Amino acid sequence: MRKNYIPFGKPNIGNQEIQFVSKIIRSKWIGSGPITEEFERKFKKYKKSKYALSVNSCTAALHLSLIYCGIRYNDEVITTPMTFASTINSIMLTGAKPVLADIDPNTFNIDPREIEKKITKKTKAILIVHFAGLPCDMEKILKITKKYKLKLIEDCAHAIESKYKKRHVGNFGDAGCFSFYSTKNLTTGEGGMIVCNNKKISQKIRVARLHGLSKDAWKRYLPESVKNKKKFEHYDVTEIGMKYNMIDINAAMGLIQLGKLENSWKKRKKIFDLYKKKLSHLPIKTQNFTNKNIRHAYHLFLVIIDKNKTKKNRDDLILFLKKNNIGCGVNYRTVTDMSIFKKKLGWNNKTCKNSKYLGDNTVSLPLYPDLRIKDLNFICEKVQQFFKI
Repeated sequence: MRKNYIPFGKPNIGNQEIQFVSKIIRSKWIGSGPITEEFERKFKKYKKSKYALSVNSCTAALHLSLIYCGIRYNDEVITTPMTFASTINSIMLTGAKPVLADIDPNTFNIDPREIEKKITKKTKAILIVHFAGLPCDMEKILKITKKYKLKLIEDCAHAIESKYKKRHVGNFGDAGCFSFYSTKNLTTGEGGMIVCNNKKISQKIRVARLHGLSKDAWKRYLPESVKNKKKFEHYDVTEIGMKYNMIDINAAMGLIQLGKLENSWKKRKKIFDLYKKKLSHLPIKTQNFTNKNIRHAYHLFLVIIDKNKTKKNRDDLILFLKKNNIGCGVNYRTVTDMSIFKKKLGWNNKTCKNSKYLGDNTVSLPLYPDLRIKDLNFICEKVQQFFKI
């Protein structure tokens, strides 16, 4: 039995982050303020977007994006069944109905052919997910949105470094939503970002994310707020808002993480490629991408048990790895398996067979920049051993 546990995910946090966060805590302001604004400026520069709006989660980003793309009660939003619950929750929180289009069995991304089959008079938007960091087929999806005049929201929770034809994901639709959760390629502990190129949408979201206030708190409270002013200006509430803002403590982490992102991506790619090479002879499938015009973010490495070649069971593999002190995850069970969605939406597993197969047979292996090669070799040895038992 191995003594040291290999975690499934491990945030790449060093002394720079600790020191900068400590500096912010010792400063006169820790809420949403100048550090948050600096993070937004640098993030939009990295993504080559016109606007970047920080929030406290990708779920908040999705919810706000749907609202300010005009999604309302009884509208339909087409999305993928191979995603985390937050994608579905965000649609339902607007009062709209999520409609599922099955995935491509090779890329695990939403299949454009299935999207078009699900379009009705009530369809108002498509919410895509760049699953595991692999960009969706944007050329085909954009043709559909143009043909049917639909809004497009991109869930980029896995895909901060991803590109399609040299263009950053998040910039193809009306809004792109990013996650900075603790397991993501860039982490702020908790946090998210919306990028968009529409001034009106960005202005609405900027206000709505913090109670609908016309002025951020730090701009109201500091002496600079009255500089060169002859008359004191009270704040107003101009939108029905939420409490979705990011704070400077989180943004401080994000700024340091952003500077390390490309180097971390290179390390993730190396680990991803080693996994693929060492496990290629096993009765498994992995995410297949041959398009040279894409850049994968390498957020997840998925092992999918090929039931045509083995009788081995996914859950048994998880137990075997955990008993050998190896962390692993399931990304994801299909949303049609979730009891609340079955109850509220009447979903079953008959219509999205590809996502059901993936959800029942997938395991995500540890993947993070400082995963040691000897630990990767140990993981591969144990996966190989499992299939020989």
